[in-house]
Amino acid sequence: MKKTENPGILNINSTLYKTRLSPKFINRKPYKPSNPKAITSFIPGTVLDILVEEGQFVRKDENLVILDAMKMQNIMKCNIDGTIRKIHVKRGDKVSKGTILLELE
Repeated sequence: MKKTENPGILNINSTLYKTRLSPKFINRKPYKPSNPKAITSFIPGTVLDILVEEGQFVRKDENLVILDAMKMQNIMKCNIDGTIRKIHVKRGDKVSKGTILLELE
């Protein structure tokens, strides 16, 4: 059995290391920072209520959506000041984790 080598350079804290890289490491999904203007569900659940309208100005920590998950009501809050550009869900929608609920301008 032939041992395959995947030599590569690994950067850790600005120090470069020459090492063998696994196929899993080579094919990994690169890190992508989250969009602060997209409000996403952090847990699967059902949209109970939408407390804002498109075009409405909202401030940081203002309540946006009530999400029912595992018999608990979770209130989604705004993380930045902005205007509601688009509402992607309606009352009664079942959403999975990571679903975009609202977009801010």
